Amino acid sequence: MNLRRVTSHNFHTFRHHYVSEVSGSLGDLGTFLPIAIALAVNGTVSLSSTLIFSGLFNILTGLFFGIPLPVQPMKAIAAVAIARTFTNGAIAAAGIFVGACVFLFSITGLLNWFANAIPIPVIKGIQVGAGLSLIIASGGSILSSLGWLYPSWADNRIWAVAAFLFLIITNVYRNVPYALLVFILGLSFAVIGSALASDLPSLIFWHPHTVIPSAHEWRIGALDAGVGQIPLTTLNSVVAVVHLAGDLLPTLETPSVTSVGLSVAGMNLIGCWFGAMPVCHGSGGLAAQYRFGARSGASVIILGALKLIIGVFFGESLVGLLKRFPTALLGVMVIAAGLELVSVGESLNTTGARDIRKASHGFAGDGAQEIGPMLSDWERKRRWTVMMVTVGLLVGFKNDAVGFVAGMLCHWGYELPTLFERARERWNQRRIRLE
Repeated sequence: MNLRRVTSHNFHTFRHHYVSEVSGSLGDLGTFLPIAIALAVNGTVSLSSTLIFSGLFNILTGLFFGIPLPVQPMKAIAAVAIARTFTNGAIAAAGIFVGACVFLFSITGLLNWFANAIPIPVIKGIQVGAGLSLIIASGGSILSSLGWLYPSWADNRIWAVAAFLFLIITNVYRNVPYALLVFILGLSFAVIGSALASDLPSLIFWHPHTVIPSAHEWRIGALDAGVGQIPLTTLNSVVAVVHLAGDLLPTLETPSVTSVGLSVAGMNLIGCWFGAMPVCHGSGGLAAQYRFGARSGASVIILGALKLIIGVFFGESLVGLLKRFPTALLGVMVIAAGLELVSVGESLNTTGARDIRKASHGFAGDGAQEIGPMLSDWERKRRWTVMMVTVGLLVGFKNDAVGFVAGMLCHWGYELPTLFERARERWNQRRIRLE
């Protein structure tokens, strides 16, 4: 990456679109806050360390990559840790294990080879499936935990409907800083609720401490949580996010698979030793921040600075305030992120798809323009089928790895006749030479 060019882009974008950048920086809070709060309440991670290190990684990511690349929780690890009430050592071991594996894959070139070997329809399927999963999970959360008038006047289905209607309006008026306005509203409600409960944050300086997992915690963390996270991190946090960056921001330099892999590895090989939550870069977070206005690394630098400041000065005292942030508003923000991620599937059979764009020899038309003769109707149907098989199995089994394997099997099923035909032609050529 050209750091001078990245810095210039960040500065220029923030200078001319600072409201959009600030709004976009808040787009991924719908995923980050609920998981971070749940882990902190259980005592599994340190909230102050999580805010400080994720904030630091936000800043470094923005400075180095120059795009709104998010810093998200590792969801598979978080799900197991919350369900089984992991200790600090166990979740640290899980994050360090995944970080070490991704580091190994990156430096050996395995990650890059793997990314190049995956067909575009499968990658699109992972992206669309991840988007649908966000929508389904968020919709389920809103329906299961909220009523029309409860649990409180500030958090109910009425606010969810209002936020969704406002979201629809901003599809027409894109300059409205939706995430910023919703965040200010939600924070106001949370502050009022905390004040009424006499539970406002207090000044508590961060006292760093290290976490050294025991042998038992290494086994529990690595085997019970870490192994299941590796496919999700590789597919969604590295491969899919790199392709999504190219789709959403085609005029900017797209990070390489290796550099994103090393970034994920570095974050966990550093932060987890201090009790921070295991984190990664996710395509859902990138879609969310892009949807709400982020177009440069300035957005995540702003978010990182905010996290860093409140983590150092308020830390664990923020748990009560953050727990009162309305689920209704966070849920709608997650739905918006899911819709943005689902929309990337639209470009499967256009020059918006990376493989078609390369095959068109630098065609410079509109990213959504059909390229007609390059794809037959059968090829379009085949690509669509592979993508939808990936989506269906990913959503149905709630597992990226299952969707990936299903998509690859479908792709290879279509490729088998061609492979057999090539093998037969080679055999015939050899037989002719022998004769």
